[in-house]
Amino acid sequence: MAQNTPESAELAHLLRTGPFHLALRCALTVRGLALTRVQHKLAQRGIKVGVTSLSYWQQGARRPQRPESLRAVRALEEVLDLPAHSLHRLLVPEGGARPEAERPAARSYRSLVAPAGALQQLFAELETPADGGVHTLGHHERVLIGPRRELSARTSQQVVRAHRDGVDRYVAIHRGDTGCVPSRVRVRAAENCRLGRVRGDAESGVVVAELLFDSRLRAGDTHVFGYAFEDGSGGPSTEYVRGFSFAGGHYVLQVRFDEAALPVRCRRFAQVSAGAPRSGRHELTLSGTHRAVHLVEQSVRPGILGIDWDWG
Repeated sequence: MAQNTPESAELAHLLRTGPFHLALRCALTVRGLALTRVQHKLAQRGIKVGVTSLSYWQQGARRPQRPESLRAVRALEEVLDLPAHSLHRLLVPEGGARPEAERPAARSYRSLVAPAGALQQLFAELETPADGGVHTLGHHERVLIGPRRELSARTSQQVVRAHRDGVDRYVAIHRGDTGCVPSRVRVRAAENCRLGRVRGDAESGVVVAELLFDSRLRAGDTHVFGYAFEDGSGGPSTEYVRGFSFAGGHYVLQVRFDEAALPVRCRRFAQVSAGAPRSGRHELTLSGTHRAVHLVEQSVRPGILGIDWDWG
């Protein structure tokens, strides 16, 4: 097969980075072999593996771990014409330790959210570590500013990847504006998740909500889900910020204003941490038709991104 096709380039990348199930799935696609044909070729080499097991392996539903399964993986490398050890090392690297999916560079919530103490207390109540075991690959966020200049609602469509096994939830964070009443904030699970426990801190106006997945993710698995916070309890809003613990990922923020409350000026900005000077300021033009501004960041860095605005 030609080595300069997009499919072969993706296979080469996955064989370097994993995870195993995506590399196997891509190899099957590139070589054009049905699972029944793969099973037959393995049997010719004295390796007995069921089609169901092969299917589970390439879906990420199961992971070959037993000695006989690892021997089958070595044989799969021959059947699929892959470099020796290329699949096997994604399961058992040098030293025999089982790899986790690559975890991007991270920064603690303490440097991104103020007040950090309130957030830590809420996470403690949920018995959830700050690193929930997933990092974001893509996040499209829509913020609605209401007729009283209040943050009325925000919706999120998010794509995450697990960097360890067993992840079955995501903890979403909402910080209302001055005067926010957490007990009046409503959380809605939109797709591919359901609402778990919700906790709020009245003094800081911070709300955290568990979004439960229907299945446990394995390291390297991705998940797409949507959710929303409905607020409207706070005073006039002058900015919206988003903190990023992990590097990488694509982020889109849209802020839309009610026609009865239009700002006179909007800007995007970045911060290294909460309380640090704002940099990367750039004027944003309000769309006349949709009364909205937006920012797009192709590959985020740990830190803060946001949009602020001035009222007339």
